[in-house]
Amino acid sequence: MQPGLGFGVFHEPVLLKEVLGFLSPQPGKLIVDATVGTGGHAEALLAQGAKVIGIDQDPESLALARDRLKDFGENFQPVRGNFRKLREILGKLGITKVDGILFDLGLSSLHLSRAERGFSFQHDGPLDMRMDPDNPVTAADLVNGLHERELVRILREYGEEKHAERIAREIVRNRPIRSTGELARLVARCYPPGNYRIHPATRTFQALRIAVNDELSALREALPQAVELLSPGGVLCVIAFHSLEDRIVKRFLREEARAGRLKLLTKKPVRPSPEEVARNPRSRSARLRAAQMLEVPSA
Repeated sequence: MQPGLGFGVFHEPVLLKEVLGFLSPQPGKLIVDATVGTGGHAEALLAQGAKVIGIDQDPESLALARDRLKDFGENFQPVRGNFRKLREILGKLGITKVDGILFDLGLSSLHLSRAERGFSFQHDGPLDMRMDPDNPVTAADLVNGLHERELVRILREYGEEKHAERIAREIVRNRPIRSTGELARLVARCYPPGNYRIHPATRTFQALRIAVNDELSALREALPQAVELLSPGGVLCVIAFHSLEDRIVKRFLREEARAGRLKLLTKKPVRPSPEEVARNPRSRSARLRAAQMLEVPSA
């Protein structure tokens, strides 16, 4: 384990009971956790006897998962990579079919708790937001370098931010902006006075994070690969945390069901119980959708 990394940053897995119910882990099954993070879902899958390939683009998260799950031996195989290259990643391991695939698209506690990663306005830190530290583009590059029109587009398209024009104008006017705290305070000033259910900067931070990591394009690329890799009867589970992701997943699964390749296991997204939300407030926006590869795809 890397210095300074400990169990306090382990991500509590969201909708764990529901994920286990859909994926039905057991000895002999091979399941891909395409967003393994610090290993919460993977640990539960392994504990029920399944073999798990854990993929993550963040080496810090992957190091934690590897250490956490070392007692499972060869049943856990960590791989650094972006799930948009799912077919390539598994191909290098000699794997062409798997019994289940999980995408948990939420940020982990590691990302949110470490100020230097720049994901959260709760802790003042650099404007980074890169899930993969080798990514050459940071949030600071976008905030301080993009044309105002492009900032408006990102805030509207990825954050569904109704004050996008005003926020973009103020960003350009106040450049350079160097920290998460500085940006959060600027965005808050663009909102009318009032008590808001979520912090005014939430949508701006979401939009910048999605843009930095190209998250929506990666998801669109990964989902068809996941279907190709599922064995007959295999299950795909996706946990989304905002409407943009969920809309992509919903449309994709419905199209695959209409084409006769998948059977929908969730007509509506599964949401966390009130008890889970009380225990883990970060789970409140989670939405789980699942589908199963048909044993004999229809024509």
